[in-house]
Amino acid sequence: MRALTVRQPWAWAIVSAGKDIENRSWATRYRGWLAIHAAAGPVRDLDELPRGVMRPPASALVRGAIVGVAYIDGMTEKSRSKWFQGEWGWVLKNTHRLKEPVPCKGALSLWRVPAPVRRKVLGQLPKRVAAALGPR
Repeated sequence: MRALTVRQPWAWAIVSAGKDIENRSWATRYRGWLAIHAAAGPVRDLDELPRGVMRPPASALVRGAIVGVAYIDGMTEKSRSKWFQGEWGWVLKNTHRLKEPVPCKGALSLWRVPAPVRRKVLGQLPKRVAAALGPR
């Protein structure tokens, strides 16, 4: 299973607020399921969230853990999504939030989730999603 580390509140927005675009300065050919890892670093300014999006308390934002999964459906350089800020928008679909975040160290770029963490993530997903991600 591949993962992407995303700073808060953006990881929260992907799994809890319908963020359908992840903005990056680089594109990827990868298509498929991706674990969303909330970075361990400090929470960014909640005022950066688009207008109309609920602002959770910063203290409620999980850090240093996998918080959900999403399906990368493609790349775009233009979008009407309120979440798009360019250069590249990773189009996200079928997002699933984990009931219990799974602590894990993150990394830059796309990275592979360690087997013990992968098992804990898969155990919290709907069976059809877990099956698409492969054996535990």
